[in-house]
Amino acid sequence: MKRVEIYTRSYCPYSRRAKELLRIKGMPFAERDITGDPDSEREMRERSGRDTVPAIFVDGALLGGCAELFELDESGALDPLLDL
Repeated sequence: MKRVEIYTRSYCPYSRRAKELLRIKGMPFAERDITGDPDSEREMRERSGRDTVPAIFVDGALLGGCAELFELDESGALDPLLDL
């Protein structure tokens, strides 16, 4: 099974949507809530090149954010990507 990591903020609706989709799929993930954590936020920015959450990684590679996650799901490409 692939390893999924997701950087989030506690108040972000897109983070909540992305996590909910992963839960519905039965895909375990490691969450890094960067709310009030400048070191984790800096790490996310360095890894992803993004300033926004969620930042979703699959086996260390950037998948994208909430929009990309849902686009992959709608196209049918998400399940094979996650080995589901």
